[in-house]
Amino acid sequence: MAARKVIISCAVTGSIHTPSMSPYLPVTAAEIAESALGAAEAGAAIVHLHARDPKDGRPDQSPEAFEPILRVIKQQSNVVVNLTTGGSPYMTVEERVKPAAVWKPEVASLNMGSMNFGLFPMLKRFKEFKHKWEPAMLESSHDLVFRNSFKDIRFALETLNSTGARYEFECYDTSHLYNLHYFWTEGLVKAPLFVQTCFGLLGGIGAHPDDVMHMKRTADRLFGDNYHWSVLGAGRAQMPIAAMAAAIGGNVRVGLEDSLWIGAGKLAPSNADQVTQVRKIIEGLGLEIATPDEAREILQLKGSDQVAF
Repeated sequence: MAARKVIISCAVTGSIHTPSMSPYLPVTAAEIAESALGAAEAGAAIVHLHARDPKDGRPDQSPEAFEPILRVIKQQSNVVVNLTTGGSPYMTVEERVKPAAVWKPEVASLNMGSMNFGLFPMLKRFKEFKHKWEPAMLESSHDLVFRNSFKDIRFALETLNSTGARYEFECYDTSHLYNLHYFWTEGLVKAPLFVQTCFGLLGGIGAHPDDVMHMKRTADRLFGDNYHWSVLGAGRAQMPIAAMAAAIGGNVRVGLEDSLWIGAGKLAPSNADQVTQVRKIIEGLGLEIATPDEAREILQLKGSDQVAF
């Protein structure tokens, strides 16, 4: 019997962690591209990309900031590129969708509901910052609602559906699965759905095994055979949740966006190190990782020849 193929996604830099938190967090376009290529070489079939201002590491959602990253990756790798439409919780939806609208990737992320987004607990761990915007951003999340209203989600879908992109639907709570189900029944999204259930961020569902099973049971009931399930765990929950999901039929996401760590008290030296670690878990379970082209087939992607970079 053929082994099931597990898709590894790698979220390379994100917008939540700040440059002062780890010397290994990629910030410049060259660093982000190099780190993405390293993750792909280690076994990631999909790289999920944000861009940053090279001067201070601030999130940058201008299409121009993504261009040098995309060009280098496309020239050197067959990896599937997934562009964020999450951007930063402090951006408008119009700002957030621009890179995917311009560059027309095979996959774009899409958050499926509004939520409290508490980043301020990181102020207990990290005390010294290189840039003033870093602690200010974390502190302001005491009063932050990451807006993803029905109107916002519809805007993103109506903007991007014509590009042929598919979506990594990021679901941080049970209600987000029901929101996705609504848009599916309305015909604005098509199966197979790639559902990324997200655990352990303050404001979303927790990282207990019961939370993981609850989200999977709900998605199974709502979508049946019409979806592919993936998980991400924030911080210390990253590898335990990945192991649990891989063992029961899921795909996995790792990367420095979701966790800066590779073990207790040990910063991950690269995205590739996290991919290598989760790959060992997957293969230790007797499973195989999907290549980029196998991921394209599983998720029914349009192909790298149909992107605008």
